[in-house]
Amino acid sequence: MNTAHNPDTSPVPDAWDSDGPLVDSNDAPLLDVRDVTRSFPGVIALSEMNFDLRAGEVHVLFGENGAGKSTLINIIAGALRPNRGTLALSGRELVLHSVQDARAAGIAAVFQEFSLAPDLTVAENLFLGNELVTAGAFLNKRAMRRQARETLAELGFKIDIHALVGNLARAECQMVEIAKAMLSRPRVLILDEPTASLTEAETRQLFRLIERIKADGVGIVYISHRIGEIQEIGDRVTVMRDGCFISTLAAADATKRQLVELMTGRTFGDFYPEITFTPGARLLHVDKLATLDGRVQDVSLDVRAGEIVGLAGLVGCGKSEIGRACFGLEPLAHGTLEFRDKRVDRPTPRRLLRNGFAYVPNDRISEGLLLARTTRENLSLSVLESGAMSRHGLLRRKRERAMTGNLAERMSVRPLHLERPIEQYSGGNMQKVLLGRSLAAQMHLLVLDEPTTGIDVNAKAEIYRLLQGLVAEGVAILLISSDLPEVLSLSNRVYVVHEGRIVDELSGERRTEEMALANFFGKG
Repeated sequence: MNTAHNPDTSPVPDAWDSDGPLVDSNDAPLLDVRDVTRSFPGVIALSEMNFDLRAGEVHVLFGENGAGKSTLINIIAGALRPNRGTLALSGRELVLHSVQDARAAGIAAVFQEFSLAPDLTVAENLFLGNELVTAGAFLNKRAMRRQARETLAELGFKIDIHALVGNLARAECQMVEIAKAMLSRPRVLILDEPTASLTEAETRQLFRLIERIKADGVGIVYISHRIGEIQEIGDRVTVMRDGCFISTLAAADATKRQLVELMTGRTFGDFYPEITFTPGARLLHVDKLATLDGRVQDVSLDVRAGEIVGLAGLVGCGKSEIGRACFGLEPLAHGTLEFRDKRVDRPTPRRLLRNGFAYVPNDRISEGLLLARTTRENLSLSVLESGAMSRHGLLRRKRERAMTGNLAERMSVRPLHLERPIEQYSGGNMQKVLLGRSLAAQMHLLVLDEPTTGIDVNAKAEIYRLLQGLVAEGVAILLISSDLPEVLSLSNRVYVVHEGRIVDELSGERRTEEMALANFFGKG
């Protein structure tokens, strides 16, 4: 792979505490984190954390959202500085003042939330902040395009280097982030939930790439909540809890029960709750619905009060678009939509929300939350126009604080700070706030699109218990999920989606993984 090089960029002089060549030793770890502590106002995010990474291994960080994983990798990547403790690379103490320092030292990170410029091309994003220049200090666009094309080809990513990043699918953006990191030929590569947006085929491709990188001696810090994935790709796994080191185990020997019990500090019972369904009145009826872009074609389905109905299928099969179309987010070509026995000719989110139809999107960052606003403001968004929250156009602050405080407690948002910007929370806590907002309104139907993507096992269990409670209250839920065990275990009925069409409905004894997989590629 060609290495990006900027002739005007010199190594950061103070990235290392002392002079002398780097020496890799089989006796010493490639990366060594010792007694690292980091605190924020009112919160100790890391407390005397220890972690080490060997050359040519995948070392998995495992823990609940809020356990301190993100803080740790941000320190390793140079985005944060510890209050106490040390980092060493190949036995040499490392002091990082910025992400640029870390890159100069050979540490690159691919975070779960992307750092791409949507109005720039793929090639421009790959070199953003590390542009190639000519002797005359002009951008060497030809060289950047050539290296971008070669890098993507070597990684096996089929992406047009001239495409605007804003027009790419999320999985393609993930590939661009990985390619950007690999351009610097890192010695330490951090991958934060790298498969959350990838299809099964793309995940296999990524795993093959990881094996190639390992063979070159690169150490990989890998964060994932998918235990099967951890055991497949990991060499060691370190469990964190409440900002502290708990244990390091061989990934191949660690069982799901053992990992979850270490992560949560308590014994682990049945993961999926036993939900009793007593379906009542039909709340949502869709007949031969199709969208203008053709991604939803002649879909018919029903959802009743007191049941969970699942939509299952491969990533990109059109199941998310079905949920969006029902909520009025996709223009319709034809078809009928009825909600609470009333035909909705021109569905819009505002109209449906006012009538008790709530929707939680799959992208909580871009579509779900106001990142710069507080937890309180995000929780109360759905009821700002209600008489309980406003009077004569003025917000009732005391009622808002009481309502949002109760919701946050119900959703187990931890650590709870109502006036804290939502962007400072972990992914699991963000998802809880997004769900809590739906509970603020008088909800009859809830559409959940990939509600547990990128959150830890304990947060998933809390969300599952919440769904169990909502069903008992008579709420109808349409659950859209690419996690097949999840959608099969939680649903009363499951519609299987292929290329924008419903190809089967599974219920009773037919609601099995084998039956679902048999329909993932269409009938016959």
